[in-house]
Amino acid sequence: MSTDAGRGVLLAGGTGGGKLAAGLQELVGERLTVVVNTADDLEMHGLAITPDPDLVTYWLSGVIDEQRGWGIRDDGFAASGWLERLGAPGWFQLSDRDLATCLFRTAFRAEGGSYTEVTARIAAALGARATVLPMSEQPVRCRVKTRDGWRELQQFLILDRGEGTIEDVELTGIEAAEATPEVAAAVAAAETIVIAPSNPVISIGPILRVAGIREAIAATAAPVTAVSPLVGGRSVKGPTEAFVASTGRPVSAAGVADLYAGVIDAMVVDEGDPEPGPAEIPVLACATLMDDAAGRRRVASEVLEFARGLGARRR
Repeated sequence: MSTDAGRGVLLAGGTGGGKLAAGLQELVGERLTVVVNTADDLEMHGLAITPDPDLVTYWLSGVIDEQRGWGIRDDGFAASGWLERLGAPGWFQLSDRDLATCLFRTAFRAEGGSYTEVTARIAAALGARATVLPMSEQPVRCRVKTRDGWRELQQFLILDRGEGTIEDVELTGIEAAEATPEVAAAVAAAETIVIAPSNPVISIGPILRVAGIREAIAATAAPVTAVSPLVGGRSVKGPTEAFVASTGRPVSAAGVADLYAGVIDAMVVDEGDPEPGPAEIPVLACATLMDDAAGRRRVASEVLEFARGLGARRR
């Protein structure tokens, strides 16, 4: 496909977001900006740990461990193992170079650097061509309420394996979170905006709730296309189905589209989905599984071609 797609913005989080970001980067390179969810950040071992920004950066830079879907390829866990031996919590594992990333980030911010600056520094150092932006400088933390009470998101995903009935989701700090000037400028300059096949509740939902982001999207003429996270009607990884169900919406592409009502203009759905896509907006059905580099590039190409054919919005 032609790569003259102009500047693009991808809203992303999690593995699906990282994969599509990598595919889009192959096509448009430095013209891509990825705005990443930060609501699953946490502090551990005295370090600032940012799972989604790092995951997306590792996919963009080609160092991701594709077998695990997280961390850095061919890396060890000596430091995490030693920390656990000394008595530190061992449930959240960081590979050695991943831990070094967190050390660098924590020191950079302690010296007065911003979240945006250190994210850009890490991405550039690792060779990513796309720009990676945290959704906000202000901290936001996601909690999940189950029948056993409130759990921090990472505890729910790792210790609880994402199992159990989800009764509520809370974003602590979201009221104070604001879009950074860099995020606002990227959205304003975008010719195409894509929502990645990420969890719509805990990955994309926090981004869209940051003050200024919906407003920036509404002010641009760039079409907004969402990619459904469901393949063959099921989530590829993680409890996406349970989170969608917790909102009272059907676990389908149409249910996901309803969560993005007022934001998206079109949707890409998997051709193997048993349920029809949303009826109110244009829909492209294609194979959306991205299980290798060729698949990531193919899906990115389909998404861009579809988005470019939508033309400018008129709202």
